[in-house]
Amino acid sequence: MGVGRHVTITVNGSVHDVVADPDTPLLYILRNHLGLYGTRFGCGLNQCGACNVLVDGRVTASCDTPLWSLDGHDVVTVDTTTSPVFEALRAAFVEEQAAQCGYCLSGIIVSAAALLERVPQPSDAEVRAALDGNLCRCGTHNRIVRAVLRAAVTL
Repeated sequence: MGVGRHVTITVNGSVHDVVADPDTPLLYILRNHLGLYGTRFGCGLNQCGACNVLVDGRVTASCDTPLWSLDGHDVVTVDTTTSPVFEALRAAFVEEQAAQCGYCLSGIIVSAAALLERVPQPSDAEVRAALDGNLCRCGTHNRIVRAVLRAAVTL
């Protein structure tokens, strides 16, 4: 670990000046420095999608994205309160009872939001392809897909 570095990032619309080791993963900055606990630690190896966030609109695993790479970038997490897409997804997930343990859902909702920004009315196959990198061990995959499709209709 190196010495602290000053990095300015925008998270959920708010500008934050962060001083931390430049190799600190974004996930730890979000949770430990900014108090945003919606993003989850899954595998720590960019393999499960639980920690997904949007960086400049692209789905990004926060567990292996170092702080130094984010200076001046825009980050959106599942904690955002200013996005109609995220709000529609949250409501649809409740309506479709798409959650079991909920551990994977923050990353799934982020991936789904990125899809709906690109493709406002996705097909079932497009939803499944967009969520392919998100692991869910509870077996609610069909409900999750229905929730994303429901959110698309409400938007």
